[in-house]
Amino acid sequence: MTTLVKSITLEEFLQLSETKPASEYIEGKIHQKPLPQGEHSRLQGKLVTTVNGVAEPQKTALAFPELRCVFGDAAIIPDISVFRWERIPREPSGRITNRFETYPDWAIEILSPDQSQAKVLRNLLHCSQHGTELGWLIFPEEASILTIFPNQRVEMLMGTDPLPVLSNIDLSLTVEQVLSWLTI
Repeated sequence: MTTLVKSITLEEFLQLSETKPASEYIEGKIHQKPLPQGEHSRLQGKLVTTVNGVAEPQKTALAFPELRCVFGDAAIIPDISVFRWERIPREPSGRITNRFETYPDWAIEILSPDQSQAKVLRNLLHCSQHGTELGWLIFPEEASILTIFPNQRVEMLMGTDPLPVLSNIDLSLTVEQVLSWLTI
């Protein structure tokens, strides 16, 4: 991950052209996300599909991959942002908006091999400080998932530990099940 040293405001950052991979703005600094690799892409795709498979038909929540969320003087792009149905930003017509100027209800990050654990955890803690109900930081190499709850309470889960999900989402997963998706 590259940190671009440049002192600008959030508003100035939001006017910049998009980068590939995408850049985030937090604590006054611009950080470019690493390019996703195989494990990351697989987990991200399966989680989005799994969450949406149970939550979207019931209109309880919707999961978005790589969605920029602007809130709390930051612009971050969790690997997966899950929004409760009633909190999905919409146009007056009911159509979904392009800009999400709010925090996700559930933010999921998947640690890539060359990614800073501290930076990703800082993003999830920022989410927690601004209203996010649940955060997951998935460590594929360590076969564990760090969960973040309100008041920044954290738990490290492994193996057959059940994973917390947003209330009203009828989904039961364990760490082992999620990480088994890496074996094809």
